[in-house]
Amino acid sequence: MALEHRSFAPHLTRRSLLTAGAATAGAVLAGAAGASATAAERTDRADRAERAERAEQTQPAVIPLPNGFRPEGITIGGGPHAYLGSLGDGSIYRADLRTGEGSVISAGPGTPSVGLKLDHLGRLFVAGGGQGARVVDARTGRILASYVLTTAAPTFANDVFLTPRTAWFTDSYQPALYALPLGRHGELPDAENVVRITLSGDWSQVPGEVVNANGITRTPDGSALLVVQSGVGGLHRVNPRTGVTQRVDLGDAAPLTNGDGLLLTGRTLYVVQNRQNAIDVFRLAADGRSGVFRRRITDPLFDVPTTVAAYRGRLYLPNARFTTTPTPQTPYDVISVPA
Repeated sequence: MALEHRSFAPHLTRRSLLTAGAATAGAVLAGAAGASATAAERTDRADRAERAERAEQTQPAVIPLPNGFRPEGITIGGGPHAYLGSLGDGSIYRADLRTGEGSVISAGPGTPSVGLKLDHLGRLFVAGGGQGARVVDARTGRILASYVLTTAAPTFANDVFLTPRTAWFTDSYQPALYALPLGRHGELPDAENVVRITLSGDWSQVPGEVVNANGITRTPDGSALLVVQSGVGGLHRVNPRTGVTQRVDLGDAAPLTNGDGLLLTGRTLYVVQNRQNAIDVFRLAADGRSGVFRRRITDPLFDVPTTVAAYRGRLYLPNARFTTTPTPQTPYDVISVPA
């Protein structure tokens, strides 16, 4: 319908004009204030980014560890501290990523600490090799709980991954994952509540004391777990309820020879290949059924790195130095590279 043309000018009074003018001025001032606030926010963001960049540039690229420490696993929480476990006596070492300094926070039980993860409550979940698993208070170093994951032999709890309600452990010598169900508020389970999930489907266990299941993480959409099988270099998508696995299609990038630690950020998967002194980087499908190779990260300072953790755009990898005979005087370190 056509609109009838009318002139509204005669109805505008001086009062209405003043009111409209004040409103317009207020809008302009508000707009100016908003623009100033936006500019200030941009400046603040730029300042924070510059400070973060300066901090990153000053973070040491090499973090020394105690001689003879024999590191394997590493985990980093929200703060600038990395936690590492010793394959030798199981001690836990905390390193300051800003200074490179650190100290042992938990004396080892005399058995290995392999993979480890830090939760939001300040607890370290530690894969203990042939001795199952334990949970350590990251502040005091006190052992909060210990678990026998299986009575089968041989066994070697190698790595651990945390979901909101479960701590998942891999076993390098048994075709199984072990689940520690956590309470609604993170309560630790009783020892008898450990759940064994037998791996099946595409999984083919190599017999003997050969490293099978190693690093573990989740798919980008959280619907399944991802486990690397070191001996054959396969990456598997695991149904956490049934244990049925499907080989992840990585195209020509497979196999992941000596695949070890896994790190997922968004849809980017970092796969450490220890004796290759390399990290292969993939872009995964959301469900984790396939991935595309993006690049390989290497560094002259890598000396059989085993696993990886990230902090502020950098990757941190402990040099396990498996090709060097360990002695109490053997030096060890953590290497940092850009992500």
